[in-house]
Amino acid sequence: MSFRVVCISRAIAAGGETIGETVAQRLAFRYIDEQIITRAAHHAQVDPKLVAAAEHRRPLLQRLLDKLAAAQELAGPVTLATGIPLEVFAAPEPTGYHATDDDMRVLIRAAIHEVASAGNAVIVAHAASLALAGTAGVLRVLVTASPATRAQRLAAAQTISAADATTAIAASDRERRDYFQRFYSVKDELPTHYDIVINTDVLTPEHACNVIVTAAQS
Repeated sequence: MSFRVVCISRAIAAGGETIGETVAQRLAFRYIDEQIITRAAHHAQVDPKLVAAAEHRRPLLQRLLDKLAAAQELAGPVTLATGIPLEVFAAPEPTGYHATDDDMRVLIRAAIHEVASAGNAVIVAHAASLALAGTAGVLRVLVTASPATRAQRLAAAQTISAADATTAIAASDRERRDYFQRFYSVKDELPTHYDIVINTDVLTPEHACNVIVTAAQS
């Protein structure tokens, strides 16, 4: 089976972005990360910065969702991309309509499906592995490492103290768990959510890329 899309989920400071870029180059695929935000913002007719912030901070998420309620042109693109009817995105009633977290999930998922449908892409982050679960031709990869290793890397990369790096790693991991719960109702991330799990405590970026590329071309 050949794969037309590779999804790379990653913990912060695990090296997922670097691995994703190299895999994309070796497979001659597009490297997709922030483009997901751009596409979602285009569909919703809002500033991409607002979409990016909405993925991570709940107050901004609600601001975006309120705007989505009035996005008349969203229903067409999202429905085409996901096959999900979106009556919820109709014009708000006079009494006022407040969009739900599920609306945001559909928006981001639509952008991911749009990219995947074109194929030849490495999609990094945005829980694309969950969005595309069960989709033929999609290889789902998790790149991770121990908190201690990631904290050491983050401290070196950002020139911060070991204590600050450890705090940042813990905060990022909590945010990641919250994202999975809010967007996909996934309480616990499992190895079985992925086809390949890469531990960069042990594997170098080169070794990791070799594993992923070999699997993608099999």
